[in-house]
Amino acid sequence: MYRNTPPRSTIRLTRRGRLVLIATGAVVAGTAVAVPLLSLRGEGEREPTTLVIPEGWRAGQIYDAVDKALAQPPGTAKKSLAKANLKLPNDAEGNPEGYLFPATYPLERGGRKTTPEALLSFMVDTANKKFNGAPIAAGAQRNALNVYQAVTIASIVQAEAATEADMGKVARVVFNRLERGMPLQMDSTINYALNRSTLRTTGADTKIDSPYNSYQRMGLPPTPIDNPGEAAMRAAINPTPGDWLYFVTVKPGDTRFTNSFEEHRRNVAEFDKNQRNPATAG
Repeated sequence: MYRNTPPRSTIRLTRRGRLVLIATGAVVAGTAVAVPLLSLRGEGEREPTTLVIPEGWRAGQIYDAVDKALAQPPGTAKKSLAKANLKLPNDAEGNPEGYLFPATYPLERGGRKTTPEALLSFMVDTANKKFNGAPIAAGAQRNALNVYQAVTIASIVQAEAATEADMGKVARVVFNRLERGMPLQMDSTINYALNRSTLRTTGADTKIDSPYNSYQRMGLPPTPIDNPGEAAMRAAINPTPGDWLYFVTVKPGDTRFTNSFEEHRRNVAEFDKNQRNPATAG
């Protein structure tokens, strides 16, 4: 089924040109802009009244941010899932990853501080409004997907694309590989399994026993790997036309897509050179 796929130990599909996920940010017109999220307050300063969830944050990061914003002990938000009664699709099996929609949320309602479960419910309700409307639902159906699968693809796009302009092409690589019976081989799914964010994925990493190991397992991961924004969702249901199977961000602003394994190997070699000599990659 994928005998023409290069050996998995030979080359990896993707390595992004960003070292870490944005730690703090604000959603403005569909893009994340880095701003302080929560900061230490001096005497007399007001407590924050909103919580900003950036595009691409994982559920664990969001739980931590909710705990800090509401001055709760670490782990409180995650524990509140049991009583939050989140309106998640059946495929999610109670896991809200992918449905904690990135946006700005109020920390008070009616003059009273909100609760972790109410805040998480607000995020999921916002995601359902965004995802279950006609454009997304119809787009998913047009691509022979259900909405949950579209969100999962969008989460990969969110993690892998170096820029919003690249999102449609990354989505097309995902579709092309799925249609050809090729493993996705996305480093972002390995990073999710290992709860990290890095450009360096080793051969040993690609052999880990995890349902999120897209080197060893076919198809999509079992859940989204982060919480995608609207641009990534649009890309997931409207991938850019093309025959690409590989991509790599050789240097900031230079992501190369190709259907040729040999060309991809040359691009990856250039990426490796730039990583060893960052001064020459500007």
